[in-house]
Amino acid sequence: MSQRLYPTRPIVGVGGVIVDGDRVVLIKRRYEPLANRWSIPGGTLEVGEGLEEGVARELVEETGLVVRVGPVIEVFDRILRDEDGRVKYHFVLVDYLCLPVGGALQAGDDVSEAEWAPFGGLEPYELTDKATSVIRKAMDLRHDW
Repeated sequence: MSQRLYPTRPIVGVGGVIVDGDRVVLIKRRYEPLANRWSIPGGTLEVGEGLEEGVARELVEETGLVVRVGPVIEVFDRILRDEDGRVKYHFVLVDYLCLPVGGALQAGDDVSEAEWAPFGGLEPYELTDKATSVIRKAMDLRHDW
C-alpha cells in the first residue's frame, strides 16, 4: 500500500463492471483511497501482466467471480491531493465490461462487502460520480456486446 501513497509516477489500475441482467457487482473498499466507500471492483496491474489478465485476476480476488472480460468502458485518471496540494494518489484507470462465468460472489481481502446492486437502485451506495457514469456506460454497452 505504501507505494501507492505519494507515488513517483502514476499507477495503472484496472476495474470491471460485472453485469448480470439489470444488476452490477459493487464492493465496499477496505483501504484508501476511498476506504469504506462502495465502488467498482478492481485493483492495480502487476508487472508483466496484461490489462485483461489483470482485471480478471483482480475481480476473482475481490469478488470471488470468474469473468469474461469484454470491451473497455472508459480510461481515466484519479488524482487525489493532500491538504498541501501534493499528489497523494495518482491512478490511471481502465474499466472493462465483464460478465460472470463462474465462482460465487464473496468479499475478498481488499473489500469489506460485495453485493449485487440493481442498476435502477444505485443511490443508496453513494458511489462517486465517475463510478456511476462508468456503470451507466457499461449498462448501455452490454447490449452491443
